Amino acid sequence: MSSVASLVNLTKFYDLGSVVVKALRGVSLEIPEGDFIAIMGSSGSGKSTLLNLLGALDRPTEGQYILNGRDTSQMSDNELSIVRNSDIGFIFQSFNLITQYTVLENIEVPLLYRTGYPPISARDRNRCIDVANQVGLGDRLDHRPFQLSGGQQQRVAIARALINDPAIIMADEPTGNLDSKTEEEIIQILTDLNNEGRTIIMVTHENSVARRTKRQVFMKDGLIAGEGIFPG
Repeated sequence: MSSVASLVNLTKFYDLGSVVVKALRGVSLEIPEGDFIAIMGSSGSGKSTLLNLLGALDRPTEGQYILNGRDTSQMSDNELSIVRNSDIGFIFQSFNLITQYTVLENIEVPLLYRTGYPPISARDRNRCIDVANQVGLGDRLDHRPFQLSGGQQQRVAIARALINDPAIIMADEPTGNLDSKTEEEIIQILTDLNNEGRTIIMVTHENSVARRTKRQVFMKDGLIAGEGIFPG
């Protein structure tokens, strides 16, 4: 199976003047197409820094991040912006929806960035409706975020992440603000997407969530300490 992403001796240091924080100290990881990974670890372990680099939201100090055969560490800021919009779909704990937009308009946002804000075509709008139906929101298209439950808002975020057909979906604590029943619904959606062939990388601190993935990567002190289900 081919790798959709490959990390080679990735480091990330933050120079704070009086001290240098070594957030990542040499991380190497292969992510096959269709993988479903949970990144785990305590606060300060490096998991959020790793997700930021995987999402092309930040640059490594040293090392390589190869995404779809391209070395992102050599890309310009503009090229990274294009990669973030076309190759990566983001799902956040706090949903990050635009409050004045409807469900349909929130799903359309990545298309607007991709095309430079012309009117949405009928074809693209129909795809947005199809994706909304896929996550169970076909009857909520005209609703705004404040009219939705937390689970429904996260479904909008998932639909938005899917709309540009990304190579990888990055999920940062996607169930962190949800009750246990809604957590199960969201994890089931992610599992179904993975079963369809989507590659998903998820940061979580919950073993019950991590056990639903194919692989669990445990971070400690800026390094990958191992793989498996860990207590905590």
